[in-house]
Amino acid sequence: MQIIEQKKAFQQALLSWYEAEKRDLPWRRTNNPYYIWISEVMLQQTRVDTVIPYYERFIEKFPTMQDLSEAKEEEILKMWEGLGYYSRVRNLQSGVREVVETYGGEVPNTREKISALKGVGPYTAGAILSIAYGVPEHAVDGNVMRVLSRILLIEEDIALPRNRKIFEQAVMELISEEDASSFNQALMELGAVICTPNPRCLLCPVRDFCIAFEEGKQQQLPIKLKKQKKKYVSLAAFAIQNEEGKWLLQKRPGTGLLAGLWEFPMVELQDLDAVETFEKDTGLKLKKVTELTRFSHLFSHITWDIHAYRAQLEDVTSKEPLNFYTKEQIEALPKSKPVMKIIESIDW
Repeated sequence: MQIIEQKKAFQQALLSWYEAEKRDLPWRRTNNPYYIWISEVMLQQTRVDTVIPYYERFIEKFPTMQDLSEAKEEEILKMWEGLGYYSRVRNLQSGVREVVETYGGEVPNTREKISALKGVGPYTAGAILSIAYGVPEHAVDGNVMRVLSRILLIEEDIALPRNRKIFEQAVMELISEEDASSFNQALMELGAVICTPNPRCLLCPVRDFCIAFEEGKQQQLPIKLKKQKKKYVSLAAFAIQNEEGKWLLQKRPGTGLLAGLWEFPMVELQDLDAVETFEKDTGLKLKKVTELTRFSHLFSHITWDIHAYRAQLEDVTSKEPLNFYTKEQIEALPKSKPVMKIIESIDW
């Protein structure tokens, strides 16, 4: 890598820009490894502006690792409500519990030990080690791969896990030993605000070191082959009231998609009418059915097309226990974004 010969100049240009231009984000005001851990988990698959209020509420609710380790699952799911990818917070709590029980509440400062914690992958481990402890370790996410693929002209598919090693090695070659924290954050920041999918090269502080810019290839990188098309599922959801005006909700299984969250009863639609399908599948007889809303919800691997209805319960032939809740009780339960959208459409 020819940039290695100019390593110090590259570091200086990048770090000077970061110091002058970095965004003021709440997790950048601390070197507490627990808080940095929380922020990195929240930022996976989620936009920064969405994360900020969640992060602030979360650390207010669970200011110490002891607080999070002792929290009930419904508490943590409620604090995560709307962020999605709920396995993240379950894994976070499991990892924090291990730190409390095994390390006396001190987050490990070696890659070997921290990587053994539940839910801590190579990126999160490197981010905590470098940002909280100043350890010169790689923290390679999508932003960093995009930046380095252009600067170093790496023409390998970044979607292939085996190619991540190329970028991890590149970071270890370039990282500042004196300020690993700012170096890794600067690479991430550069990818977030300048070296974006549609790069703003004229504003880039390190364009003089960028091979792709020199060769006019920045728009062609990074190489990322298309994934297979997402599965598409059509669903009908029913907000059902009983004679007392309470609403029927059910809890999703403890594993799988949206595990442990509460929702209105839903059925997958094939060719049959939505009400007919629902009554056949659930053993519940409905009346006064009206349409509430229709929307799509995207997961990483599947898209839900949801038709939502409001109805009253006429009769029950199912032997399954039914749980009805008031509006206030529903508000206190942890719910997914699709359920929150349906609630917004209800004229209470």
